[in-house]
Amino acid sequence: MSKTEIRTADAPTPVAAFSQGVRKGPVLQVAGQVAFDPATGAVVGDTVAEQTRQALRNVAAVLAAGGASLADVVMMRVYLTDTAHFADMNAVYDEFVTEQPFPARTTVYVGLPAGLLVEIDALAVLD
Repeated sequence: MSKTEIRTADAPTPVAAFSQGVRKGPVLQVAGQVAFDPATGAVVGDTVAEQTRQALRNVAAVLAAGGASLADVVMMRVYLTDTAHFADMNAVYDEFVTEQPFPARTTVYVGLPAGLLVEIDALAVLD
């Protein structure tokens, strides 16, 4: 079973040696996505809500390029820079993740490059 790189112009181009996503068989892993605008590379938004929305748009774009959608996601990992941002991130997350059963999720608190408040990755399994 071969491993296939997933690449789309609808999500930010990686700045290091990694793929936007990788698919092997029915498994699709989306790399951590932040709030970069895919067209300009600029950070979208100053709030965690705005940045979560853009990060999830980027996740969805990579999923679509790999033949999946948020409904196929079995695991999401959310990385926040501040515990105070959890409620605002979660409110936006709930706008995107609407189909049950919901994916499993882990949220951790980390340091991210200046100006970035959230990073999200996803693991999808396709039929």
